Amino acid sequence: MKTFTKMAAQGDFIIMRVESIPDDVVEIAAEKGTHTVAHSETGHNHVMLAEKVRAFNPSSPDIYTMFLQVDEPTEITHLRDFDTHEPILVPPGNYVVKRQREYTPEGWRRAQD
Repeated sequence: MKTFTKMAAQGDFIIMRVESIPDDVVEIAAEKGTHTVAHSETGHNHVMLAEKVRAFNPSSPDIYTMFLQVDEPTEITHLRDFDTHEPILVPPGNYVVKRQREYTPEGWRRAQD
């Protein structure tokens, strides 16, 4: 399992420690006991247990950014049985998660993992 102190990447996102979470965020409700850190187009999402983490979106829509408040060390797990990304252990603290994006002739979109 990977560990980090300032930043780490898994698939098509990067997670970075921040001093604080902005005031103008909207809390995200957990689904089935987890928070999805990054959706995968194949359904093999990257998730964290909600009992140890609060997740937030910016108040203005931004599909490339989310914030996490981690209360206890918690893994980001890639939900795929084969060719999976190694779990990342996230220490307690505040984080911003940034999704990669790619340019297509139709415009910018989230990168396909």
